[in-house]
Amino acid sequence: MGRWRWLLGAAVLMCGAAIAGVLPQPARIDLVSEAWEDYTDADGKGLAWDVLREVFQPAGITVVIHTAPYIRSVGLVQQGQADAWVGSYQNETQALYPRWHYDTDHIYALSLVDKPQVDFTSLGGYRLAWVRGYQFQKYLPNVKIYNEVQRRNGILPMLEHDRADYYVDALTEIEVILREAADPARFKRVHVAELPLYLGFNDSARGRALLAIYDQRMEQLVQGGQLRGIYQRWGQPYPFDAPQPAP
Repeated sequence: MGRWRWLLGAAVLMCGAAIAGVLPQPARIDLVSEAWEDYTDADGKGLAWDVLREVFQPAGITVVIHTAPYIRSVGLVQQGQADAWVGSYQNETQALYPRWHYDTDHIYALSLVDKPQVDFTSLGGYRLAWVRGYQFQKYLPNVKIYNEVQRRNGILPMLEHDRADYYVDALTEIEVILREAADPARFKRVHVAELPLYLGFNDSARGRALLAIYDQRMEQLVQGGQLRGIYQRWGQPYPFDAPQPAP
């Protein structure tokens, strides 16, 4: 009889926790990302993986990484097959977004050298291209004509054959593209924007729990300065020297 009372009491507590929305802390987080060189390599190396392991693993959450193209990464999270994807811009698409970003994308426009000089405000008046899913039209002003490409290996011929005026991407990706140029002097790149990078979390109770842990840990790490060494080790600018937004 005592055992049944104990079981009944446990069931009541579990139901109460479920009603209150209290869930046990997840033991792992499944993160999915496109494979960006020295950032989110498929073998687990890279700046972003190092940062995110520092965020979650001291909190008792094992980081499990998966590699997929960007659009596929977003879809896996939205379908509940992964907890969060890496490299999202704020409110890019349907997901839960934390308060803290973990890095900043340095956005550049790549073109032939004879194209006009552009900046953040004037770029939208030209024919643009970027990788499908990046949705720069949400973050650049007055964008009128743009084309989304499936992959980056045809960017230089696209510019050479005047199928676009400027190709927009993160600086690291543009540097990789330029390595393939037979004559790099034919091209130029210009800085146009700084866009904070976020994890996009699955919209669920589990996603909310992981997001809360992420924001708590990021605040601790940035205030304590523990992440600075990771960026220095990878030779990248530290993204938290500017003041952070209020909660």
